[in-house]
Amino acid sequence: MGKDINGKELGTGISQRKDGRYVGRFTNRFGRRPEVKSRSLKELKVLLNAAIYEDLNKLNHADDKMTLDEWFEKWMKNYKNQTICANTKSHYISIYEKHISSPLGKKKMLNITQLKILEILNNLDSKGYQYETRNKVRILLQDMFDKAMINEIVSKNPAKGIKMKTKEKAEPKVLTPEEQASFFECSKGSFYDNLFTVAISTGLRPGEACGLTLDDIDFDEMLIDVNKTLVYQKFEGDKKKMFHFDPPKTKSSKRQVPMNQKCALALKKQIMQRNVIMARRTTKPVKGFEKLLFTTKFGTPLNAQVYGQAVRKIIDEINLLRDELEQMDYFSPHCFRHSFATRCFEAGIKPKTVQKYLGHATLQMTMDLYTHVLVEHSQEEMIKLEKVLDDTMDVSESMIDDQYKKFTEKEEQNNCVYLFKAN
Repeated sequence: MGKDINGKELGTGISQRKDGRYVGRFTNRFGRRPEVKSRSLKELKVLLNAAIYEDLNKLNHADDKMTLDEWFEKWMKNYKNQTICANTKSHYISIYEKHISSPLGKKKMLNITQLKILEILNNLDSKGYQYETRNKVRILLQDMFDKAMINEIVSKNPAKGIKMKTKEKAEPKVLTPEEQASFFECSKGSFYDNLFTVAISTGLRPGEACGLTLDDIDFDEMLIDVNKTLVYQKFEGDKKKMFHFDPPKTKSSKRQVPMNQKCALALKKQIMQRNVIMARRTTKPVKGFEKLLFTTKFGTPLNAQVYGQAVRKIIDEINLLRDELEQMDYFSPHCFRHSFATRCFEAGIKPKTVQKYLGHATLQMTMDLYTHVLVEHSQEEMIKLEKVLDDTMDVSESMIDDQYKKFTEKEEQNNCVYLFKAN
């Protein structure tokens, strides 16, 4: 029982401080001792009873002072660190720090409303960020609040139910057969020609191609073992961006990709080229990456910027001798992957096989990404089918003509027999 400053009993959990304020405490279902304060004893009892009622009916929260920044650290540590690769972790941190922490990080979880989240998403839209970026922000916040609800830090998820208009998704850039021929005619003999050839022949992601080592190549079985990807990121504990080997993007990305003769030849040429590079005095291989098959002229690992510049250099050479209206558009190294998939479909390879080549997690992912190619291919196949049907109809018509001819001949013979008997 608590007492006031004059020694009068006030009731369980209630006391009075020297400044005259009344304080009420109780042990809640989380094992904590929250308190309520008031200058009025009557008002304090109302506040205390309300707090106890909320606790009994599970309307209170485990930590009503938790900020979004504080929860992000706990969420990453307990829910993500053990389940995602370092590259994905770095990506999550980048999204949070760049787009979420500044406007919401210092706010208490309980004070974050759906309207405030919508304001962030709309602001990103007005700044020109694509749907993919905005959707990642929404998904990240939704998962954070879902886990916060499980831990009773919040009672509802303000990120849930938010719908964003999806702008028409641009079709992936694919080289036409003519563009592909022009590019590789120009790239012949260039330093990165072998890399370009392997990429267009296998559909490997840029990080997968740049992360290949000699151990990954099996010339006897004509297979490439895709078991890692090369990333250039600033991970936790790094002072700057550094090269890392990461597991493949998904479980399905760990795969074996068959190589054709052109790809095998490019790999053999690259092995010889690599040996020349590594024998130079100017070579400066990075520790831990000495066995890389594709490197810069200095034996260092390739990053996305260097790879992209190599592609751009070839396109610049092509455009030097072209009219302005016939210039080849610039494209990223990822275009080789899309072009490979397109050539597969054009060759009549089944989508399920293409999915395995590309290392997509689901067949639906492959189908969604290359819908436009499949539509064009299905139209071409329909033309072929139409020809087969026409040919079949021609045969059928010819058969009817032959049958009718035989029928009429038989009828004539019957008529002749009938007339002979009548006479």
